[in-house]
Amino acid sequence: MDTQNIPVHVRLWNKRFWMLAMANLLLAMSSYMLLPVIPLRMKAWGYTHLQIAWVLGIFFAGLYLFGCMSGYLVQRYRRKNVFCVSTLALCAVTGVFYYLNTRPDDSVDYALLLLLRLLQGAFYGLSQLVLLGTLIIDTVEAVHRTEANHAATWFGRFALALGPLAGLLVYRHGQFGSVLLLSCACQFLSFIFVGLVRFPFRMPNEDLHRFSFDRFLLKDSHWLFLNVMLVTAAAALVLTLAHSLRFYEFVMLGFFMALLAERYAFADADLRSEATTGMTAMGIAVLLLITHSRESVGYIAPLLMGFGIGVTGSRFLLFFIKLSDHCQRGTSQSTYLLAWETGIGGGLMASFGLFNCSPAPVLWTCLGILAATLILYVAFVHKWYIAHKNR
Repeated sequence: MDTQNIPVHVRLWNKRFWMLAMANLLLAMSSYMLLPVIPLRMKAWGYTHLQIAWVLGIFFAGLYLFGCMSGYLVQRYRRKNVFCVSTLALCAVTGVFYYLNTRPDDSVDYALLLLLRLLQGAFYGLSQLVLLGTLIIDTVEAVHRTEANHAATWFGRFALALGPLAGLLVYRHGQFGSVLLLSCACQFLSFIFVGLVRFPFRMPNEDLHRFSFDRFLLKDSHWLFLNVMLVTAAAALVLTLAHSLRFYEFVMLGFFMALLAERYAFADADLRSEATTGMTAMGIAVLLLITHSRESVGYIAPLLMGFGIGVTGSRFLLFFIKLSDHCQRGTSQSTYLLAWETGIGGGLMASFGLFNCSPAPVLWTCLGILAATLILYVAFVHKWYIAHKNR
């Protein structure tokens, strides 16, 4: 029997994929753990809510700084090296932040704070774009790539609960500098994990444009981009009001429930049902937080919020992948990431800059955004997606 031409498929969940997935988890955690503690520290320094809003928001603006160059960088240089240099630069900027925090005058110049957060966002964005858009795809076979994208993004989603949970825990038992050191450690471990993985060699391409949106933003995906951005903006509005460890523990539990629902409840369900269920669950969570009539709300609301974010985020990621051509898989992943992070940044800025983190206007605005997003999706975006998908 001739076995030379029989394809041998390598299972997805091998050592290399685990290391890359953990690198993504740690990298995202290093960013998200700072979101609840930076406002606490800036208030101690005497900054206003509006100033806090800009410091939080400029990080997410920084994600776009190297975006149009990311395609050139990963084609001109070894992709692993681009990730490693960017992640080490992110670690260095966070280290500078730590040094400034330890100075005896106990304050950081506001302009310098804005610059550091912009640079953090720029290097974090480049590392994420390279890791999710190229490195993970390069290490798995074509038959596993959709599953790999889906699984790796789930690790980043877990960081939305684990990051703030770790940040608040360390801040309460230590100080702000300890959170910055933990963030540095997560970034360095992410660098180590990727550094230990061997990637297939690709000949560098020198005939390239330095600035291009080909690997950065997926063409004609604006409606999906808007939908994802509004969902995560609503989630971020709620997160600005959450300062308890219990809240993030139950958000994490909601993520696990979403994973189980994907595997069993939505396995053969209509395409529309997963996203609508997720947004509805988020809306119910916000309504419970508005009424806040019983202690059990403190458990049920974050559980529903985590479940809603989980199932909605997963479904929209698959929509992005199916909207793209096969050769645009990395671009679809990058566009989804930018939509996700842009929404979080917008929600944080709105809560601190417009509402001063006042619960009533934040929650009612969040509920209005979710209602509008659900109507937009059901009435238009889903039909638009069905008409424009490529697979």
